[in-house]
Amino acid sequence: MSREGEAQDQDYVAPQLESCEEDADTLEPRNHHKALFEEMKKQVKLAGPLMSVSFLMYCVHMISVMFVGHLGELSLSGASMATAFGAVTGFSLLNGMGSALDTLCGQSYGAKQYHMVGIHMQRAMVVAFLVSVPIALIWANTGHILVAVRQDLEISMEAGQFARFMIPGIFAYALVQCHTRFLQAQNNVLPMMLSTGFATILHVVVCWLLVFKSVLGNKGAAMANSTTHWINLFILASYVNFSSTCKNTWPGFSREAFHRLLNFLKLAAPSAAMVCLEIWTFKVIILLSGFLPNPKLETSVLSISLNLRTIFYMIPFGLSGAVSTRVSNELGAGRPKAARLAVVAAIFTVITVAILVTLIMLLTRKMLGYCYSHNAEVVEHIARFIPLLAISHLFEAIQSVLSGTTRGCGRQKLGALINLGAFYLVGVPSAVLFAFVFKIGGKASIGHEFTSHFQSFLII
Repeated sequence: MSREGEAQDQDYVAPQLESCEEDADTLEPRNHHKALFEEMKKQVKLAGPLMSVSFLMYCVHMISVMFVGHLGELSLSGASMATAFGAVTGFSLLNGMGSALDTLCGQSYGAKQYHMVGIHMQRAMVVAFLVSVPIALIWANTGHILVAVRQDLEISMEAGQFARFMIPGIFAYALVQCHTRFLQAQNNVLPMMLSTGFATILHVVVCWLLVFKSVLGNKGAAMANSTTHWINLFILASYVNFSSTCKNTWPGFSREAFHRLLNFLKLAAPSAAMVCLEIWTFKVIILLSGFLPNPKLETSVLSISLNLRTIFYMIPFGLSGAVSTRVSNELGAGRPKAARLAVVAAIFTVITVAILVTLIMLLTRKMLGYCYSHNAEVVEHIARFIPLLAISHLFEAIQSVLSGTTRGCGRQKLGALINLGAFYLVGVPSAVLFAFVFKIGGKASIGHEFTSHFQSFLII
């Protein structure tokens, strides 16, 4: 790298919404509505593919569990536990670390420091690959860890076997996160959607072959997960290397990737904490439901409700990625007013969509349960739970956009501290209070959901 490039790397400081000098091209009031509409269009074009990518990656593991479900109850329980364990100990951590590139690549691209966009991705790849090694060691001992925390012995051993065959996939998943953030920062999201879509469709075929047409059984589903992640990585890496759209931002592999890794970790660590603290709290809530009266019903209903929440959350999650990209690009270009406009546009869009989704949830509350169970008691319980879930979705949608703004500004450390306070000092204690003191059962999770509202105001 040239001395000029080194200087850019060393002196580059993520600008903040409140600390940048004002844009020269200040938006005039008469053009404000037009600019707002144009900004909303940009974000929707970004959010659609990002939402699709998130949903398709979620489907990969869901499809594997569905195939394993036809092998028997023990296989299904083991695969479900291993998938949940993998999400907590590996996938959420790497997803969070990758979000550091929302800031670094996004602002470098906005500042037209195109060379640094590729260097940041390479550093992320080095760190993510190294972090995957201890994750692989943890997964190799999944069965023993689950037994140590007093899980069922037979299910734990089955989960341990499934997790070991998922190990090769964690390295591919880590690098896929880096590639997707790299492309997202450049507003180049269509290749991500096509690549993930192709890999997911192929995943169905691979699962069928490895689960039903081989002697591997449930291990075949775990191998299919790994295979799909590697296929996705191969397609994305090929695109980045050979596409003309990345010729300025991908300089090829460089020794610079091994420099200033600690500086990258200073942002990657709070980025990971910000994501993990939010995801882990839902696992805590499910564990707590096991101590309620009629735990089988409460745990089943809560698991189904959280699954519905995840599906509906894909829309605001896509908008979260879009606003993160738009804010980081505009701040990198030195246009804080345009970044503020992006935040306003995202909040307006996500509230509109969230209200529509909330109405759909309320109108279909008596039918949604049948997608998961034909048990009348479970379906009725879910129908009573949906209104609370619908209200919380509105709060969570706003929070997701504000979290995206936080990543775009490079303030992940503040976001992690807010998540820690909101989810663990307010949310989980509220859930315990409502469930075990006020005796309202699984609906107590709404106490946890309201922390999203609390968190939103803190971020504002």
